[in-house]
Amino acid sequence: MPSPNAAEFEAAARAVLDRLPRAFREQLVDVVLRIEEFASAEQLAAVGMQSRWELTGLYEGIALTEQSQWDHERMPPVISLFRQPLLAEMHETRVGFAELVRHVVIHEAGHHFGFSDADMHALEASVGE
Repeated sequence: MPSPNAAEFEAAARAVLDRLPRAFREQLVDVVLRIEEFASAEQLAAVGMQSRWELTGLYEGIALTEQSQWDHERMPPVISLFRQPLLAEMHETRVGFAELVRHVVIHEAGHHFGFSDADMHALEASVGE
């Protein structure tokens, strides 16, 4: 069975976002979704990682809880999924494609809302399969 390509990753990620409760979907409308093969050296450095195989997803932006009405002219927030590390994790853990994408997308979206890990787990549970 061939590995999911970037378009399949994007479709799976968008399906997760579409299943979020409306209040969350509305707050994520301006967030850019990117599928990359690996994180860049700058992205890895920003989270204190060295191996490009370690990082499966990343939120880059200012959490809603930290934004100010005085903030202007900033780049839109971005959720990136890193295809090769995700494929490696799928192979190593035997976690299904949809389940792994759901977990990573919700975790990264949670950063947009300033959620704790417990909040992210609750949100993931609410989305289901």
